[in-house]
Amino acid sequence: MKFTTVLFYIFALLIIVSGLKVITARNPVSSALFLVLAFFNAAGIWILLGAEFLAIMLVLVYVGAVMVLFLFVVMMLDINLDALRCNFRRFVPMATIVGTIIVIEATLIIWRSYGTNSLLTHNLIHPIQMSAAEQALSNTHLIGRIIYSNYIFAFEIAGLVLLVAIIAAIALTIRDSKDVRRQCVSEQIQVRREERLRLVRMASENQSPDASMQQVTPENTGAGSVSNTC
Repeated sequence: MKFTTVLFYIFALLIIVSGLKVITARNPVSSALFLVLAFFNAAGIWILLGAEFLAIMLVLVYVGAVMVLFLFVVMMLDINLDALRCNFRRFVPMATIVGTIIVIEATLIIWRSYGTNSLLTHNLIHPIQMSAAEQALSNTHLIGRIIYSNYIFAFEIAGLVLLVAIIAAIALTIRDSKDVRRQCVSEQIQVRREERLRLVRMASENQSPDASMQQVTPENTGAGSVSNTC
């Protein structure tokens, strides 16, 4: 048995164990960490298959960005685990049925693709012949050439779907508050002096403000008279 085959079985076993721990762990943080371990092992399998670009992207995107975000959300929400487990047994039958259907569908797809498709098996045993110039290119260059030439339309549609999802997420999270004053730039540009400034004519005062502030109250005069008599 080759060393790469041994590594494949080790990575595959770790992925299965990590996947089981994701759904059976009692702590959500532990589930997220086991999912990170599953992603790392999947990246190892990609490297064994010679797709190092996909392995790096899996680690950078899912482990470095998505799972870190999941960990932050789980730790900040402070989820009540007792409330989540109270109705666990009620959903077990439905979850078992759905899981069985998914396993059957995956088995049929794998059996149809790798068991009865002789053309795919022939291509796996006898790879497609490439020219010397194509063999000199890296996997990243070949993937980019295929994506931006043969599948450019599907790639643009996927980008458009992601853009719509981002806009929808922003629109759903925006909440208008009455206590927050917002700025309207168009109204500020169109404003005129007559709408913002008003000149008021007032008559001049004869008495100075300092003299009005120095008026003597009756209480002060009474206190002064008492002190004089004393």
